[in-house]
Amino acid sequence: MNRNEVRQRALKARMALSPQLVREKSGIITARVISSEAYRSAGSIMVYVDFRNEVSTGTLIAHCLKAGKKVSVPITDIEGKRLIPSALLDYPGDLEPGAWGILEPKKDCLRPVDPGDIDLVVVPGVAYDKGGNRLGYGGGFYDRFLPRTKPGTVYLAPAFEAQVVDDVFPGPLDVPVHIIVTEERVMGNLKE
Repeated sequence: MNRNEVRQRALKARMALSPQLVREKSGIITARVISSEAYRSAGSIMVYVDFRNEVSTGTLIAHCLKAGKKVSVPITDIEGKRLIPSALLDYPGDLEPGAWGILEPKKDCLRPVDPGDIDLVVVPGVAYDKGGNRLGYGGGFYDRFLPRTKPGTVYLAPAFEAQVVDDVFPGPLDVPVHIIVTEERVMGNLKE
């Protein structure tokens, strides 16, 4: 099997989940994220906005805002091939469909955040292996973004158990995550 086959198989498994299962499993995963030390100790969190049967992040975003954490969501700069974190003050009021139909901040709600100010990045992905290696959608946006964060920033991936595979065949530029949280377990640990 190669990276593309792993990606296609994992996407197929994720898309096969019913809306009810996505809600139930996302609820369990979100509760685990919220109870984690990585979440509790983070003052500034960047969270992806879910689409296409990804682990739902709406409850997590709302919890962050209610807890007084600084929340940012990514803006995808397709031409510049980069992600720009933007502070979120009103969820979902600040958002509208952006690149690929993913919700992003409206033009009048752009509030760029320095990647060096982020303590925890909640990262999306298609598949993961037990070593924390991540297979994304193939654009490399997060692999270029994550190295711009400060030392000690934690990369956490909420994922359905169906997205965990034996090997994602990571490349030299792929950035692994520190923690993977599924509906069944928490894998990984914090870097020192």
